[in-house]
Amino acid sequence: MSAVSSERYNRPAIFLHWLHAALVIALLIIGWMMTDLPKGPVRTAPYALHKSLGLCALALVLIRIAWRRFYTPPAAAAQIRPWERKLSAVVHRGLYFLLVLTPLAGLLSASFTNHSLKFFGLLFPSVGWPENATLNAIFNSLHKGAVWALMFLLALHVLAAFYHAFRHDGVIKRMVPWCNKQVIPNASPARQQ
Repeated sequence: MSAVSSERYNRPAIFLHWLHAALVIALLIIGWMMTDLPKGPVRTAPYALHKSLGLCALALVLIRIAWRRFYTPPAAAAQIRPWERKLSAVVHRGLYFLLVLTPLAGLLSASFTNHSLKFFGLLFPSVGWPENATLNAIFNSLHKGAVWALMFLLALHVLAAFYHAFRHDGVIKRMVPWCNKQVIPNASPARQQ
């Protein structure tokens, strides 16, 4: 890991975070809408897009994990209470775990069907074998369960962001790309203890 750390995340980390956020939001919207569509071409296109974007999400989270291994994230802000640090660490670990598990379970589910897996129209190598309904159902259930758990942790993450933005404690500025580089908390010294 790099020993260099600042009060803000570095630009690539911020870019990857927001790109991943947009990708996950798109996947959730498409995933939610596609299940109600009637079988046929109307349903095939959103499913294909969802699978392609899911593969992108899996690759992106692996890139983010690798990035964190080589570039140390900034230390927790001094004004953050100990319980907030612990909760933040648990939520972030859970998010990374689910950001890997969710697309991986989707990939495995898709690998045990009679439909070829395509990445934006290009044939993608299957990691399973066709038409194993039991394994497809297991991985599909795991995928859906992981999505619900991920949505719960994402909601906590977003609520925490609003909480810190409301407190003006400087935490939100660490990941927001349009904020200036220097993080100056607007919290009184008594509040910081």
